[in-house]
Amino acid sequence: MSALNYICIGITITALFAVGTAILLYRKNVHKTMKTIQEMIDTAIDGNFSERVFDESVLSAVETKLARFLSICTVSSKNLLAEKNKINELISDISHQTKTPVANILLYSQLLSEYELSQDASTCVKALSTQAEKLNFLIQALLKTSQLETGIITVSPRQESVHKLLHSAKEQIMPKAVAKGISVVMENTTIHACFDLKWTTEAVYNIMDNAVKYTEAGGSISINVIAYDLFCQIDITDNGIGIAENEQGKIFTRFYRSPTVNTQEGVGIGLFLAREILAAEGGYIRVRSRYGRGSTFSIFLSMDT
Repeated sequence: MSALNYICIGITITALFAVGTAILLYRKNVHKTMKTIQEMIDTAIDGNFSERVFDESVLSAVETKLARFLSICTVSSKNLLAEKNKINELISDISHQTKTPVANILLYSQLLSEYELSQDASTCVKALSTQAEKLNFLIQALLKTSQLETGIITVSPRQESVHKLLHSAKEQIMPKAVAKGISVVMENTTIHACFDLKWTTEAVYNIMDNAVKYTEAGGSISINVIAYDLFCQIDITDNGIGIAENEQGKIFTRFYRSPTVNTQEGVGIGLFLAREILAAEGGYIRVRSRYGRGSTFSIFLSMDT
């Protein structure tokens, strides 16, 4: 083999070694950069992000831009949290300040109703009492919602009897159902699921209460339970006025009231609160409805802790 061939082989080996070394260094730099970016994102998620100084390389420029973006996001998140806390503090303060006046209004309206009053006076006292109860409900619902959102009140899911949950909620809505001649049929079940009994009872009550409210006198409500591997499904079905398709995505938002039910009592907070409670314990809710043909609200509760 000639000297020229040896030189070519040496150059080739050197070139391959240089290319391999360059690839290894490139991969090492990419790995280092990706690890740095991952650490930056993790610290941003934890709320402990702080911008660092980087060199002028191309990869470092990407890191710098990401750092600025995360820094802006962190500041915005902190500002939003501060505003949210201020609103929740305001709601709590309003609730505290109005608790005694509202209780007094209810007390005095009840005392007035015990006297022999003219027809007009009796009507006014009844209206006063109804509006005071509505105001009290709204304030308490707002307070509960704000406490759930800020974590002041937390749900504590554990294995509970679904029958106990439904029976408790049903007992609360029966006086209204009986007054309207609405039958409420609930099947017995031995199923257990994972939920907070107190808060979930309130969520289920809100849904049942809506079913009674928006079902005509003489109507019916059925409550059925289905067990799956991961979830327990509770269907609350009524033959009431139903919900238009274009409104079904809005009914779980805070304060939403359909124009078709403006004459009915309510403030549009019950379904929102129900969704927040179920979401907090790992469950969810959905609705199937046809306008004028009734609705089915399906509650899904986790089967595992």
